[in-house]
Amino acid sequence: MDAAVIHRRRWATLGVLCVSLLIIGLDNTVLNVALATLQRELNATAGELQWIVDAYTLAFAGLLLLAGAWGDKYGRRKALVGGLLIFGAASVWAALCTSPEQLIAARTVMGVGAALIMPSTLSILTNSFTEPKERKSAIGIWAGVSGLGIAAGPALGGYLLDHYSWASVFVINIPVVVVGLIGTLLIVPESRDENAPKLDLAGGALSVVGLVALVWAIIEAPGHGWGSAKVVTGFGVAVVVLTAFAVWELRHPNPMLDIRFFGNRRFSVPAVAITLVFFVLMGSAFFLSIYLQTVMGYDAFEAGMRIMPIAAGLVLGAPLAMAIAQRIGEKIPAVFGLVLLGASFVVIAEGTVHSGYGRVLASVLLMGFGMSFAMGPATEAVMGSLPVEKAGVGSAVNDAVRQVGGALGVAVLGSIINSVYRGDMAGAVRGLPPEAAGPAKDNVQGAMRVADSLPVGGGQLRTVAFQAFFEGLQVVSWVSVGLCALGALVALIWLPHHAVPATEQAPADKAGAATGG
Repeated sequence: MDAAVIHRRRWATLGVLCVSLLIIGLDNTVLNVALATLQRELNATAGELQWIVDAYTLAFAGLLLLAGAWGDKYGRRKALVGGLLIFGAASVWAALCTSPEQLIAARTVMGVGAALIMPSTLSILTNSFTEPKERKSAIGIWAGVSGLGIAAGPALGGYLLDHYSWASVFVINIPVVVVGLIGTLLIVPESRDENAPKLDLAGGALSVVGLVALVWAIIEAPGHGWGSAKVVTGFGVAVVVLTAFAVWELRHPNPMLDIRFFGNRRFSVPAVAITLVFFVLMGSAFFLSIYLQTVMGYDAFEAGMRIMPIAAGLVLGAPLAMAIAQRIGEKIPAVFGLVLLGASFVVIAEGTVHSGYGRVLASVLLMGFGMSFAMGPATEAVMGSLPVEKAGVGSAVNDAVRQVGGALGVAVLGSIINSVYRGDMAGAVRGLPPEAAGPAKDNVQGAMRVADSLPVGGGQLRTVAFQAFFEGLQVVSWVSVGLCALGALVALIWLPHHAVPATEQAPADKAGAATGG
């Protein structure tokens, strides 16, 4: 496909990429509302439910760097087509599963497909939009669609479960995959790094082992304790292997990921910002959904619909953020986005357990605008700091920090909210029999079940549990405010307004480039 055709089809290409990206965002959250149904229908244990969710995350995060490098060398459209085929086939398999073990295996394969899809979409976008202003706009749309899938997942999952079987949360992927495949084959151009050397398999293996160990330790920490031997060993393996990966890449003549890119503040500072955004967003949004369902009494679909206004902020904010970035650079929009995101958590933290939905609505609207202003410019900064032939690896880094940040947010903020809840509930469960005290102290859903079973005193237990959970939500909201403020300060001080064009520098020179305002 010649350059003129690629240019003429660039916006149609973006549409196809957004369709392909949508299933990744949806699958991150649509399954959460189906867990109770899966537990009942498949007789899954709590541990099996966790692995139905986490197997996908582990495969996805672990393979991102290797998948991005493979696409750079052998073809990004090939990687996208392969990822869609794998994801679609695994979705069919998941819908037909009859045991938790089968579903865990199917979810793992879905993660492999996702690892091929997501970096391909951003790297193809970067190669299709060669004019910087248009590329900023396209990346803003890409970032908005990425968040839109995450926001729409709970509402879509709730609707499907209200009307169909649990298998529908996987069947819904199939028509999206078909549309994405047809569009990719008919419209999307092929691109690759024509001068790519032999794939760095040793570096790829180290990146897979290191990222899997890191994400696994993060996932396991809330259940086993951050100081447990199992979790500490996982983090230790991650540190050792990822350090070995960095040393290997620095010494390799043709590294999969040139570690010197992290010396470029236009690459590393936005990566930190993206990590923080997904840390607070995935962690707090998860518990906000629990708050709406448990404390405010909405069912899964109603709660999902009440989180959906975040999409309005994403859809309206993304193009505005990138239009501003075109005029003044990425620094100010990214800082403003982090400030807005922090403000969304102040709204929650300043409420009470009796606050109505209006406060939640204000928070999710601010959250959507904050995410769109932070994510679009930060993503453009990361991608704009790299040579175009390294778009696949750059996209993979962008996606990997999202996954690690999101997993870390759920784990860390989950540990905090659980610690606050259990501490506040210690006195309230003192008079209950052990078989009731344990579930009531463990989590707010358990307390609701115990309260419903008590002949007297159930109302008081429910009130105390609601208050304890909300106090935990307030604490994690203030933690999120602090992290957003830290990210905004880091971006304000160290993120350059504009980059020195990547094509004008050799990789070795980029470590010190783009340091000016």
